[in-house]
Amino acid sequence: MQVYMVGGAVRDTLLNRPYLDKDFVVVGATPEQMVTAGFIQVGDDFPVFLHPKTKQEYALARTERKSGRGYKGFKVYASPEVSIEEDLMRRDLTINAMAIEVKDLMDDTPISGNVIDPYNGQQDISDKVLRHVSEAFIEDPLRVLRIARFYGRFYDPSIDHNFTIAPETVSLIHTINNSNELKHLTAERIWQETSRALLQSSPQAYINCLIETNSLPYIMPNLAQALQNTFIKNLVFNSLQLSAQHNLNLAQRWAILMFSFADECLAELSHKDGAESFDIKNAYQKWTKENNSLSESLKVPKKITQFAQDYISCYPYFTRLTQLSATDIAQLITITKADKNNSALNDLLKTHKMIELTYQHLQLDKYIEAFRQITFNDVDNNLQGSAIGQAIMQARVDAIHKLL
Repeated sequence: MQVYMVGGAVRDTLLNRPYLDKDFVVVGATPEQMVTAGFIQVGDDFPVFLHPKTKQEYALARTERKSGRGYKGFKVYASPEVSIEEDLMRRDLTINAMAIEVKDLMDDTPISGNVIDPYNGQQDISDKVLRHVSEAFIEDPLRVLRIARFYGRFYDPSIDHNFTIAPETVSLIHTINNSNELKHLTAERIWQETSRALLQSSPQAYINCLIETNSLPYIMPNLAQALQNTFIKNLVFNSLQLSAQHNLNLAQRWAILMFSFADECLAELSHKDGAESFDIKNAYQKWTKENNSLSESLKVPKKITQFAQDYISCYPYFTRLTQLSATDIAQLITITKADKNNSALNDLLKTHKMIELTYQHLQLDKYIEAFRQITFNDVDNNLQGSAIGQAIMQARVDAIHKLL
């Protein structure tokens, strides 16, 4: 038999990224041989075994054939005759379809530094391209979420050249979108991929990838609708990026994403009297309804859903912290149970600070752009000396005043 380290560990080694888990494929072995060697079989769908000491996963080489709807609708064929190239072909992306041979079942030391790369994954890593291995990509709708998660995992806002999705792979994603296969994904699996993506260093990139591939309306339609508002999208996405930089937890990041439904409550961030411009009660009811609706459809854990709801309840207090009455403060303490433990209040405040800081930056960016647009050409060309500078400054003040 031959044993190979495969998948993420190989990919991340080539990317010089840290990894925690290593997965292995065993070619030329039977389940009986694995059990005899002391391995523990897990799962009934296909032969996967746990190493008796390291507990790492070793799977027998296998192929898959589509047999039904969804990501579970596959028939698996595992046999000693299945080659490593055939096993790698069933994988989603070329960067995940590479292997390195190791010494044996009990020793995962690489035999050499040679990478088995039948589908040009190394070239795609070099070119920063996410590309499907084969046309079988369209058979598993979960791959739409996985490719979005990988896109987000490798996304770095500080550089210009990030990973992109190959055009032919985008075309296959559109085929999946139009096939209704995404409807057969379970809520638990969508949440699993989404929660993992939200904990990455650029959580917004996952959501943005689903928007760019036109997949989000099929998976989270109400969120897709809300994020059509450009300002809300920029506010939420920039807040998510900031939340990652400050290591906020999953509940906090989910609450920020749920701010996508708070467009009618934005006036309060600038301390305006919202009662004059919208129905406050209905606005908050809508925000709550959409938060609960999306959380229920994805089976989001109750603790995370409740945190987002608590933020909605605290939001009008947080936007006017310095103007709160004694009664308001008492109500805020009651909502957050801060008299018993103020950790929840602290987490909620940190969440709000991400949104508040981002809002301020976006507002200032508008003013800066208006200021920048006014030049010498926008004032009377008959002016002389210091009058020119004064006229330009006044024009800039007027431009900013219009925005206010």
